[in-house]
Amino acid sequence: MSFHIPTIEEIDKVCGIFQINEPRDLFYRAATELVDLAIRGTTSVSVAEALAILLQTWNRAYYTYRAFDNQHFSDIERLLNCHDQTLLSFRQRPIEGFCDKDEIVVKRIFQDFEKVLGPVGAAKCVSMF
Repeated sequence: MSFHIPTIEEIDKVCGIFQINEPRDLFYRAATELVDLAIRGTTSVSVAEALAILLQTWNRAYYTYRAFDNQHFSDIERLLNCHDQTLLSFRQRPIEGFCDKDEIVVKRIFQDFEKVLGPVGAAKCVSMF
């Protein structure tokens, strides 16, 4: 299967369109910044708490019939504790270095997150790293 790899210009263009049309972008930007600050240890907010903000705004439909309670929050923290070193190592690398070995690792991590957060929540959380 062949697919189009977008150029930087194409990505910039659609990002601009997205920001105009998606009012939740503010929450995404705030959560992204909070995750970054939490990883660096420069805020009192934990990475799990920053991700909770993202999940509550960008995956609200998932929680319509599921509780975001202490157990769920503990499950998120467990996932982060289990995968934090690997996720942080990806954060330090440019995407151009992504290889087949990385794909196997990311799929395993995504599957673990998906069991707790569903597919959208897993994608949002893993993409923060």
